[in-house]
Amino acid sequence: MQSPPSRPVGSANVTDHPGPAAAPLSGDEPDLTGHEFQHDPCRAYGRLREQGPVVRGWLSPEQSVWLSTRFADVRAVLRDHRFVNSPLSVPGHTGPDPRKPMLSALGLPERIHPYFLRSVVDSDPPGHTVLRGLVSRAFTARRIRALRPRVAQIADRLLSELPGYAENGVADLVRHFAYPLPIAVICELVGIPEPDRPLWTSWSEDLLALDPGRLSTSTPSLVDSVHAAVEARRRCPTDDLLSGLIQAADGSGGGLADGDIVTMVLILVLAGHETTAHLISNGTAALLGHPDQLGALRADPGLLPGAVEELMRWCGPVQLARTRYAAEDVDLHGVRIRRGDTVQCVLVSANHDPRQYTAPERLDLTRHRGASAETHLGFEHGIHFCLGAPLARQEGEVAFHALWEHFPRLSLAVPRDSLERLPASGGWRLARLPLRLGPHAFRTPSG
Repeated sequence: MQSPPSRPVGSANVTDHPGPAAAPLSGDEPDLTGHEFQHDPCRAYGRLREQGPVVRGWLSPEQSVWLSTRFADVRAVLRDHRFVNSPLSVPGHTGPDPRKPMLSALGLPERIHPYFLRSVVDSDPPGHTVLRGLVSRAFTARRIRALRPRVAQIADRLLSELPGYAENGVADLVRHFAYPLPIAVICELVGIPEPDRPLWTSWSEDLLALDPGRLSTSTPSLVDSVHAAVEARRRCPTDDLLSGLIQAADGSGGGLADGDIVTMVLILVLAGHETTAHLISNGTAALLGHPDQLGALRADPGLLPGAVEELMRWCGPVQLARTRYAAEDVDLHGVRIRRGDTVQCVLVSANHDPRQYTAPERLDLTRHRGASAETHLGFEHGIHFCLGAPLARQEGEVAFHALWEHFPRLSLAVPRDSLERLPASGGWRLARLPLRLGPHAFRTPSG
């Protein structure tokens, strides 16, 4: 393991720091980029959880981090105003924004950085409150419910086309269904013009590949296309989400620029796309590996809402919450976290905490039946609860139902333990999901 830096690169640089210095890393702390955290995160993070509620480790070779590991503590940190999402919100912050190197590593040009640094998920009150309110006025439950028939039509079309991509009866669900479905739905919801949708599909494929060379070109093109769409909607409003965002922003009196609206669209795309794509692929692999649970779901479609919640808990694609920064010195369970230090809430260990769940290692699609409150942390918690969660839930329900309606004899084409995952720290995401389709039984759109 590399020697730890004196000040983690990812921490917010602060001046006039009060209080004693935190103990330096000893070299024995876990490296979250290591093999076990990438290939068996539930076990690896679970071991950290049982070591203590707050432990220290490496988020990258240059960045140390405090880890909150248990369900109750993670919920508490996520709603604690002393932990902020932007390092610029830390009093006394000096120096460059520590998030920029990550964006540069992804190949994003400097001019694109502001769109990913000033969004609603990267801001803090009072600015966050204003932005979240504007999005909520346009991104309503009514609008999402009204989209459901269209989601079903898109799912049916993609699944009807899936056999055409198969080789020897095997097709990749990630590339040909799990990724195309949410990007098509979000284009429909936002109101992206038909001629621009291939660009969004291409960007989606670049995001799946995590290829900086491709993202350096496709992401600026995407930003420019959203700017053009905003200008078009100002001239000719419609009933889509983009028009709703423009109307909410213009009516707020806050003087939001078009760039702020573009940022809102981009974060809605990310919130409604990546999580959903990997929920579908992870969930499909999990159900195929648990035939008793799949059988119960097929026998009783009423289990679908609770099944989506349980799959988000058991194999959710987001395993680490967005990095938080301590805005002041904070004591957590006797551990002094200094102002400016980074704190990472470990969702995967919280979602498998035996203090919260009976037999957390068991996939149980009835676990959340009748629940009246958040029963897992797959969509985070508090003021930064995932904006795209209602849409992701709806798409998950539609996708899982349609998948087995189309292919009742669906099966994994490779051993489950050989499935290839994307090398992304903090994510549990399949690179591909080869499935043996069997007979294509369902051919009529469900509407």
